[in-house]
Amino acid sequence: MTPVRILSGAVSKFGELWDVSPRDLVKEVVQKALTEAGLTTSSIDGVFVGNMLAGTLGNQDHLGAFFSEELGIFRGSISVEGACASGGLAVHSGVMAILSELYHHVLVIGVEKMTDHKPEDVAKGLMGAGSSAERESGATFPSLYALMAVAHMEKYGTTEEQMAAVSVKNHFHASLNPNAQFHTPITIEQVMKSSCIASPLKLLDCSPITDGAAAIILSKNKTKNEISIIASSVETDTLGVAERESLTSLASSVHASKEAYAQAGIKPSDIDVAEVHDCFSIAEILAMEDLGFFQKGEAAEAIFEGKTKLGSKKLVVNTSGGLKASGHPVGATGVKQIVEIYEQLKGKAGKRQVDGAKIGLTHNVGGSGATAVIHILRRN
Repeated sequence: MTPVRILSGAVSKFGELWDVSPRDLVKEVVQKALTEAGLTTSSIDGVFVGNMLAGTLGNQDHLGAFFSEELGIFRGSISVEGACASGGLAVHSGVMAILSELYHHVLVIGVEKMTDHKPEDVAKGLMGAGSSAERESGATFPSLYALMAVAHMEKYGTTEEQMAAVSVKNHFHASLNPNAQFHTPITIEQVMKSSCIASPLKLLDCSPITDGAAAIILSKNKTKNEISIIASSVETDTLGVAERESLTSLASSVHASKEAYAQAGIKPSDIDVAEVHDCFSIAEILAMEDLGFFQKGEAAEAIFEGKTKLGSKKLVVNTSGGLKASGHPVGATGVKQIVEIYEQLKGKAGKRQVDGAKIGLTHNVGGSGATAVIHILRRN
């Protein structure tokens, strides 16, 4: 794939932002991105907005025009929805727009405001990404991922303590990230003693409800010390888990990653740092195997042993804290992942910097795996 340059990236604080509106969140990150890129709004040819729940929770479906008006950019603004992969799909759309050569500078925004609403309304909105049968049976995403966890435990011997280690690692990374929702490290014992949500998943196995926004600016122009997107791939699967061949793998992630590696001309072993979709602790374990970083059944033990933690000489995963600890404002997550890898490759990640990082990967999932978006970034 022809490289697409990232000129800038910005992330808001993630968390329960009661006094901040979606307008404020977007204006903040867009201004930061424009300033870093040395551009003004008049330089932007198109805007892609990743969001899932604004229509369901905020009664505003027309986000492209909404933020076009807010930002004063009227050259084309499009809203992109793909459940929790909305941000990743917005980035993919921006990449395609640059590659089409119809656009020179594209602004990609991801935003979500979730904490202003009742938890039951948020849960219902999120299940809009599930199948009709799952909704009719009363299933929620914690229960669906719990099914995957049980299947993985039965097939590969994965333990609850190994799943807990995912959360422990990501909370440690988040403690080094000033924009993360949570800054307090946790222990395996704390995860194990936290309330059961959907057995075997506990409260501290699950990502939180979060507000936040992120933005990047893409360009066809070459820059000094450039960071480029060298692969952008999307694959889909059935909406419901019952129709799939396996509960211990997301086929969409497998196929999307293979396509992305082929586009980039690299192997999984070439990746230095990755942001993967850890909506639940079992989801990161599945991702580590589906993306080719570990053989099936081996990721849980590797994470437990610290092989993906900051300081690892092979691969560091979810330096931002991941969805689990950095937070999961669903429409913003996929864009935030890009910003995190961009900052890692620029050497701007501060205390969570991965030494010598040259190639990074992002993995953004919609629903229980019905959509998977993979991006690969490289420092030239």
